[in-house]
Formats: sequence, C-alpha cells, structure tokens
Amino acid sequence: MILAGDIGGTKTHLALFDWTTERVDPLRLETFHSADYTSLEDMLEEFLVPPKPPMAVDELERSPQESTEPPAELKPEEAVKIGAACFGVAGPVIQNRARTTNLPWIVDGAAIAKRFDIPHVRLLNDLEAMAQGILILRHDELVTLNTGTPPSQKQAIALIAAGTGLGESILFWDGTHYKAVPSEGGHADFAPNSDNEIELLRHVRSQYLHVSYERVLSGPGLHAIYEYVRDTKKNEPTWLSEKIKAGDPAAEIAEAGLKGQAEIAKQTLDLFASIYGAEAGNLALKSLAINGVYLGGGIAPKLLPKLQDGTFMKAFTNKGRYKRLMSNIPVYVVMNQRTGLLGAASTAAQLAQT
Repeated sequence: MILAGDIGGTKTHLALFDWTTERVDPLRLETFHSADYTSLEDMLEEFLVPPKPPMAVDELERSPQESTEPPAELKPEEAVKIGAACFGVAGPVIQNRARTTNLPWIVDGAAIAKRFDIPHVRLLNDLEAMAQGILILRHDELVTLNTGTPPSQKQAIALIAAGTGLGESILFWDGTHYKAVPSEGGHADFAPNSDNEIELLRHVRSQYLHVSYERVLSGPGLHAIYEYVRDTKKNEPTWLSEKIKAGDPAAEIAEAGLKGQAEIAKQTLDLFASIYGAEAGNLALKSLAINGVYLGGGIAPKLLPKLQDGTFMKAFTNKGRYKRLMSNIPVYVVMNQRTGLLGAASTAAQLAQT
C-alpha cells in the first residue's frame, strides 16, 4: 500500500493506492481544506486512522450486563500499513523538507516517516509531482490548444500551472526517461509586454514591493487584474461588485467574463489569457520545450473557452524571430485535477520497490 498527497494552498488531496507498476485508481481518496489544519501530520492522523464502524442495532439496545464482544465485521479497522509515501508540496523542497508558500506549515519527510512508521517518504515540489503525473495521463485527459509539429526525437516538456499560486516545472529527456526538475519560476519578475501591461505593473507595484508572475497569474492575480481594470476604466457594474464581495472573486469574474455579462470581466480575461500565453512561451523558450507545453492547475480548465479563442496562442507565439519555432510547439490543457496526486503516487510506487 502506498500513500500519496497533493498539498495545495487551498485544498489537500490524500489517497491510498495498491499501486505496483501501472497506474490504478485510488482505493481511498479524500479532500481536505488545508487551512483547517495546523500541519500535514494532523491531517494524516485523521486520514490514516479510520473511524470506528457503527454498532449493530441489537448491540445498542443490549444492557451493559448483556454486553458481548461485537462481531468481527464490526470491529474497528486496523491502521493501514504504508510501504511508501510521496507528497507534492506547494513550495521549495530542500533536503526532503519544505515550508509551504501559501500555508503556515513546515513539512518534514523524515518526521512523517518516523511518526507514521513509513519506510520511505519523499517530498516533491507540487509542480514536480504534477510533471510526473503528466507522463501517465490519457489522451482524453488533455485538450489541445495547439497541435504543433513535435520532433520524432524526444526533447524537453514544460509545465505551467496557475491556481492558488503559479507553478512551473520542466521535464528533461535523459536519453532513457523523462526527469522532472522543480522550479520556483512563478516567482520570477513579471515582464509587461504592452503599454497596458506596463500600467498593470505600476498598479500592482503600489501594493507589493516585488511583482512576480504569480501576482497576476493565479486566482488572486485574476482579481488583481480586475481591480486594475476597474480603477482605470471605471466600468464596474454594481451587481458584479456585490457578487465579488460576497463570493469567490476569481470565480465570479471568470463567470461574468466567459458569459459576456460585463465588459470589465471580459477585459480582465483578455489580459489574463495574454499574460498566461506570454509566460508559457517564455518557459518554453528557456527550456526549449519543443515536445510540448502543458497548462496544469485549476484555472486553465475553468477558462478553457477563453484559452481557445486565440488570445493565449497569439501571446505564446509572439516571440519575434522565434515565432515559427513557437508555432510548432504543442500546447495542451490538463483537464485531470488529480495529476499532481498521480505523480506523487507514481513516485511512491517506485520508492516502494526499492
């Protein structure tokens, strides 16, 4: 039995697999709100210790004097014995230890191994885990934005994922296998590509000393772009303002923009998609990822119609003399929201065989 986890700033997915060599469905999968827990260990304590099963009706009605040992099938399950575990963590992993970027957690692989008696525990950057998961996705779990013409010889693959934050990773071909390389490229400096984006940078800089790509390419980033458009265009309808205050800002903006209900939301999505395409293209150039660029995370599937309208690919290929090269790179949207979990499970299965 192996344990896999995908630890995000908003949600954490934990699963148990009977995984040896081939991809299998989880035997048990649970999703937790990360902020409800003070540590991963507390969450694992709840996940790994199954609740006591309900007692039979006649047992509940029996007096204390008549009480007998409950039937075997009603006894509490024993704690699961784990052979190996792997967790994708949103933050840099150094010596199997990580301080999560968007949570006040410190995750320590050695401490988890000792506390839960697991022989092998490995932490991966969340995008490193997602990159591993990409390698075992099915075709029906991807949507193609650009078919491209990838070479027959395997080359690098890039992954960029906007969600609660912005993550990036690269898969290099070593001649035999793809190797995932973690990155914190989402925290690199935001580079505006137009007068409008220069003004956006100025606007966001009024709030942050350092404006990274994550500040504009994430759920909070989508809201930041909206606030820039609102403050400069002065075209916010009252009904949308009220919905944003009452609900999830990014979700409300995305819905209004995709449905064409508010010009401010449409302009926000235009800017977001263009910046997303430009940074995906930057990553492709830096890694020479001519075998494909994958868009992971929770935002891309939700904004799929916008990403398909040409705004994203126009910015992706707008690299001057390298436009032809960029046009030949396949680009995909990852629709499986458990890709990071699959990658962690794949790594844990390999650990269990050692």
